[in-house]
Amino acid sequence: MTATLALCFDAPMQSWGTRSRGIIRDTAREPTKSGVVGLLAAARGVERDDEDTIAELAALRLGVRVDREGLLERDYQTAQNVPTTHGSGHRTVVSERYYLADALFLVLLEGPETRLAQLRDAIITPQWPLCFGRRAFVPARPLVCCLRNEPLDHVIRTHPWLEPPERVHEPDFDVGLRTILDGPADAAGAELRHDFPISFAHDDRRFATRTVVTGDTPLTPDMITTGVPSCS
Repeated sequence: MTATLALCFDAPMQSWGTRSRGIIRDTAREPTKSGVVGLLAAARGVERDDEDTIAELAALRLGVRVDREGLLERDYQTAQNVPTTHGSGHRTVVSERYYLADALFLVLLEGPETRLAQLRDAIITPQWPLCFGRRAFVPARPLVCCLRNEPLDHVIRTHPWLEPPERVHEPDFDVGLRTILDGPADAAGAELRHDFPISFAHDDRRFATRTVVTGDTPLTPDMITTGVPSCS
């Protein structure tokens, strides 16, 4: 039976890199397929070069709902005594690294119920530490929301808004929540993203393209929770 696993990605800082250009490391505005699969692999203790298991995880359909847009921030890292290209000295290199501050995402995975149940249990008791793009960017609250026997397209429209009650004052019901879903290539508004993981091996990192469909879903009064947040 097909089901949907709902996860909450909430942290002071998150980084979902799509490419690294020399000393500049960027971030997407929402979790990438490679980033989510990497987190799942860490939960299960999957080795970086285990391409079969990585393919199994990447085959799950991914959907992301942006419950709070993050602020794009930048920091700098300094590396000293870096050899020059001529090998005749050393230099200091300053790199720029971008990240999202105060972002909140509902991350949905659709697939066989038994497989998702195993993933849910692995995330609750992970083999390796879980993070959002960098080791220092750890979750601010439990990741697992629920496992629902419903399709992803339904869950993304109906799952409670993940904002904690203390941050919900006067919701703007006129503004939709941005969504990014795995979808068919012929769908309206479809675009390609080069973040479908094949291997995470340090010396052989490989990715393919996937098709995503971006849109939005309305925030409705039924999605507002007044008690304990749905992922806590």
